[in-house]
Amino acid sequence: MDSTVIEREALHLPAAERAKLAHSLLLSLENLSDAELYEVWLDEAQRRADEIDQGSVELISSEEVSTKARLLLR
Repeated sequence: MDSTVIEREALHLPAAERAKLAHSLLLSLENLSDAELYEVWLDEAQRRADEIDQGSVELISSEEVSTKARLLLR
């Protein structure tokens, strides 16, 4: 089954069942091999690079992030 179909169906579940499913899925990520982790991070890096190339995300400078973090820690 396609993950898009699974996601669409899961979003129709009651909140408690969605939370249980999300918890189970997150726990399943704790048992990945080094090779699987490498692939997951590679996919994530590619997804983020694609978003930047498409202009669908707003880039924030490190200076702005640092400033906001300092303000939050006060």
